[in-house]
Amino acid sequence: MKTTFAGPRPFAWSYSKLKNFETCPKRHYHVDIAKDVKEELSEQLTYGNEVHDALAKRIAKGTPLPRPYAAFEKWVEWLKVDTGTVLVEQKYAFKEDFSPCGYFDRDVWYRGIGDVVKIVGPVALIADWKTGKIGEDATQLALMAQCVFSHFPDVQKVRSEFIWLKENATSREDFAREDMPGLWAALLPRIRQLKHAADTESYPAKPGFLCRRWCPVQKCPHHGE
Repeated sequence: MKTTFAGPRPFAWSYSKLKNFETCPKRHYHVDIAKDVKEELSEQLTYGNEVHDALAKRIAKGTPLPRPYAAFEKWVEWLKVDTGTVLVEQKYAFKEDFSPCGYFDRDVWYRGIGDVVKIVGPVALIADWKTGKIGEDATQLALMAQCVFSHFPDVQKVRSEFIWLKENATSREDFAREDMPGLWAALLPRIRQLKHAADTESYPAKPGFLCRRWCPVQKCPHHGE
């Protein structure tokens, strides 16, 4: 069933939208909002999607990993250590007051998807599969930690990790529920800039490394520069 809302929908965002906006507001507008430009499905993105799908099926259904991804079995075994509830490819959302809500609720404020979330009593583990080069961003880990805190009120601490599959490495951040207000105090100014752009429909071009080869927005003065 498809739900239709009367009037404009309230402001809602995700980590990818915030990241795309900060990289280039104009590109963010055309790709994420107007959606009048589509990004080509690169070889790297295709590979990443295939790996995520294979790992999700392996963990959730026990489907053996295809031979090219057999080396990633160690991470599946890593998740089996200790007891607990393991959730795969879960969609989480919360309202502006951080209370949980449905992914497509009208009053949703933030949306995120957890590759793997493991709940062990008052502690949770988040694993985010990464198939590219190592590039740490604690913001993404913090946002998924908030998703867990919002949806699992008994969880008091979260260990959130990027799993760099090609590099056979991890990047870890630990979050305690009582520490989240301080993290949000630093993050909210960035979100206000994103909301201001949405309210004013102001998305100026921001030249950068994507312009020359990777930006699909051709109607831009910086395209190809």
